[in-house]
Amino acid sequence: MLSLLASHNQDIDQLIKKGYALSIDSNYLVVRDIPYLDKDKQLQIGAIVSKLVDQGQNRITIDDHQIFFCGTHPCELDGQPIKNLGGGPTRLHLASEDLVVQRSFSNKPPGGFKNWFDKIESYVQIISGPAMSIYETTPHTYRLVEEKGSSVFNFRDVLSSRAEIGDLSAQLEQDRVAIIGLGGTGAYILDFLVKTPVKEIRGFDLDWFHVHNAFRSPGKLDEEKLGKRKAEVYQSRYENFRSGINICSKFITSESLEDLKSITFAFVCVDKGSSRSEIFNLLIKLKIPFIDVGMGLSRDDGTISGTLRTTYYDVESAQELIERKLSPLTDLEDDEYRTNIQISELNAFNACQAVIKYKQIREFYSDDESFIHSLFTIDSTKCFSE
Repeated sequence: MLSLLASHNQDIDQLIKKGYALSIDSNYLVVRDIPYLDKDKQLQIGAIVSKLVDQGQNRITIDDHQIFFCGTHPCELDGQPIKNLGGGPTRLHLASEDLVVQRSFSNKPPGGFKNWFDKIESYVQIISGPAMSIYETTPHTYRLVEEKGSSVFNFRDVLSSRAEIGDLSAQLEQDRVAIIGLGGTGAYILDFLVKTPVKEIRGFDLDWFHVHNAFRSPGKLDEEKLGKRKAEVYQSRYENFRSGINICSKFITSESLEDLKSITFAFVCVDKGSSRSEIFNLLIKLKIPFIDVGMGLSRDDGTISGTLRTTYYDVESAQELIERKLSPLTDLEDDEYRTNIQISELNAFNACQAVIKYKQIREFYSDDESFIHSLFTIDSTKCFSE
């Protein structure tokens, strides 16, 4: 990664040639081996961390004039904190275990920084100057640093680094998630999960992809995809974005134990109650927590009304929740959902509710009330939860 960037960015190449110990970590440029003085004038070694901004074609630029720092506040020769370093204590998640960000600094010269070389050189002079004046030390160690944090993404996750939520995103990294049913709502859940760092996304649907599917699912319609299996369509749509996507042309039944092997979480997005019941029993048997979604829509007075449902079944209380009949587990006569009244924005909204709940469970989002069952009514645009 670093050598590739250096070949396309002269300022990165300059830093390497001058001897800085550079690496890329979680879409941040890291400069290790930065000497500085602590309050007792003892020599310490820190690291500078700064956001990368992707400009495409392996071109990067600086985000702003600020940096993060692994270490305490650097001090002058008299033991006082170096002045003109704004910022303060902060935290930032990085993949490398030896990097612990403790502070942020801000020192903007007149006119700002032109490039990475100017930025790093300026901060090193400020931070390391006192230490270099009394110790035989240098930040130019020419050290090669092994890069950590392999990613499932084929592109750098600039979103997490820009928003500084890498520590929260990391809480999803070990999950292997199954999406059972890739209809309207399931297709949107897939689209949302693709952008998360979960280790694997395993989708299941045996149906064919037709024009009506394109009207209630994300992405563009490629005419040559019509008439192919949904699994093939969605696999090809997302596999260039990330690894760990495995979409299978099959239905999940009570015999599908091997298909769900190693799965840590599941989304159930099917419209038949009998199928839902069989899937529920299998997930409970395998001790896999899951979220079930559903829509009940009707057109009684000329307009469409109805309810969107999101229900979470954890491992401990799943059977008890099933007995409360929060999700329909039988095939109903004249079921309005079976008439294919599905609208893309409602499918997307139902998927949003499900993915938000999943991220709450994984402590990405706040969850003050820990709701397990939510109903959103279209008529009143209200959400009722318990």
